[in-house]
Amino acid sequence: MNAVSRENRKQMKGLKRLKSSLGFAYEGIKYSFKDEQSIKIHFLVSFLVIIASTIFRISIIEWIIVIFCIGLMLAFELINTSVEAVVDLITEEKKPLAKVAKDVIAGASVVFALTSVIIGIIIFLPKLIFVLKGLL
Repeated sequence: MNAVSRENRKQMKGLKRLKSSLGFAYEGIKYSFKDEQSIKIHFLVSFLVIIASTIFRISIIEWIIVIFCIGLMLAFELINTSVEAVVDLITEEKKPLAKVAKDVIAGASVVFALTSVIIGIIIFLPKLIFVLKGLL
């Protein structure tokens, strides 16, 4: 954790406060990457999509869409991890509403992941078909 507490951060100004905020954000990403399998999978898929985007020389608009999908998907996974942690902090008992909270945020992640896959198919499938036709 950062040496600066969240309470002390309120007293800071400018670049020091920004550095402190970025430190907290880094810790959250590091925690998620260390402890959550799904975010590791999303990072790997994101890396592969960036390689494919480079190989297929996608347009600037397609790059914007791909980067947006990657960023939002990773953000969803971080939010998912956060909601799960807060629910676990509030109760260790199995409660129906705790399950609903966890299931709904997991569902939101899956919905956006599927949306990203569909967008990926729309962007990459025509390019892949073109390449495959050239090889045949």
